[in-house]
Amino acid sequence: MTATEEGSALSEPTSEEACDRLAGAIERGALATLFGECTVAYDGRAASELGPGKRHVMCKPDGTVLVHTDEGQKPINWQPPGSDQSVRIEDGRLVLHSQRSNPDEELVVRFTNIDQLAVFETGETSTSLSVTGTEAEMKQRILEEPELIEPGFRPLATERTTPAGAVDIFGEDGKGRVVILELKRRRVGPDAVGQLNRYVEALERDLHAGVEIRGVLVAPSITDRVRRLLATNGLEFVALAP
Repeated sequence: MTATEEGSALSEPTSEEACDRLAGAIERGALATLFGECTVAYDGRAASELGPGKRHVMCKPDGTVLVHTDEGQKPINWQPPGSDQSVRIEDGRLVLHSQRSNPDEELVVRFTNIDQLAVFETGETSTSLSVTGTEAEMKQRILEEPELIEPGFRPLATERTTPAGAVDIFGEDGKGRVVILELKRRRVGPDAVGQLNRYVEALERDLHAGVEIRGVLVAPSITDRVRRLLATNGLEFVALAP
């Protein structure tokens, strides 16, 4: 059956359509809800399983996942803020996976069919939706006006290769410290932090000991969760639209 779309909602999407839409929502920090037939498995401080049934599942930008039935005001299963969300196709069905590391908890929701999926932009919505430029245009702006990053910043190279991939812009700050910029044209999610951190770690191995490396994520906006992850990893953020 072909999905029908109205605004930000998909009615009766295929597993592949739902996976693409939900993955995009998680990546950019949007709120997503799904309603359909699913099973739910939890493993952590205890273990539980819910057999097939119609349920409403909500994925929030801060990592929260809520599973509701048609009864009561509280979710029947949930994962708290800070959990990592991911989606995949398994045996032709959509699987939503939520993982928490401290304590170690896992929630897995497997959909046999999806009646509706809806995505809602939250927070700095107008900024993320109004972005029409490209990352190449962002890069050119920074090369022409390095002070957009900070006073004293000097670009030295673009697409500088590392074992973890190519760095968008490689440069140095006013104190001579290495600065690497990861550019994103729209509001970003946690994956961008992991990518930037891998670049920093790769350069720390490549360059001589004692070199201080600053990793800076450049994007129109970020979610609160991304801001916390950047701080935890000693990384930075500069707001800039294409």
